[in-house]
Amino acid sequence: MTAVANTVFTAAQFNTHIRDNLNETAPAKATTAGTIFVASGANSIVERVPSTAGVTTSESTTGTGYGNLATPGPAVTVTTGTKAIVAVTSIVQNSSASQNSYASYAVSGASTIAATDDRAVIITAAAVNQTLRGAAIYMETGLTAGSNTFTMQYRVTGGTGSFQNRRIVVIPL
Repeated sequence: MTAVANTVFTAAQFNTHIRDNLNETAPAKATTAGTIFVASGANSIVERVPSTAGVTTSESTTGTGYGNLATPGPAVTVTTGTKAIVAVTSIVQNSSASQNSYASYAVSGASTIAATDDRAVIITAAAVNQTLRGAAIYMETGLTAGSNTFTMQYRVTGGTGSFQNRRIVVIPL
C-alpha cells in the first residue's frame, strides 16, 4: 500500500499494513519474561528460553569414560535451533596429584552428541586433594533443531575425582 496525500486510511488498510506489521516485532511476540529472540531465517524470529540447573552435592567417580555420578546431571531440556551456547562449571578435586578430572556434557533428544574432552572443564591438581573451580563456555553448532536435553557427565584420567556445585547453563539459538 502506498500512502497518498489527503487520503484517509480505512480501518482494514490500517490493520493490514500497520497493526499486523507491529505485531511481528519482538516485544509483540514475547510471551515469557527472560527470553531471547533469535533469527530463524530471513525476516523471521523465534523466542528461545535459556535454562540452568545445578547439583550442589559432592560426588565422586573413578571412571575413565564419561558417565553420570550418583546424582546424574545437572540437566536442562530446551528447544533449540541448530546452535546453543553451553556453559558448565564445577568445584573439582582429585585424590591423586597430576591426574585430570573432566566435567563435560552430552546432548540427547532431537540430537545425539556424546560428552567429549574438547567441550570439558579440565582440572589438573598440582597436589593431592587440591580443590579448584573450573568453568567453560562452548558454542555447540552440531544440533538438530527441536527439544534437546543437555546433561553434564564426568570422568578422570586416574585417582578419584570429586565434583560439587555442578552447574550447566544453556542459551538456545
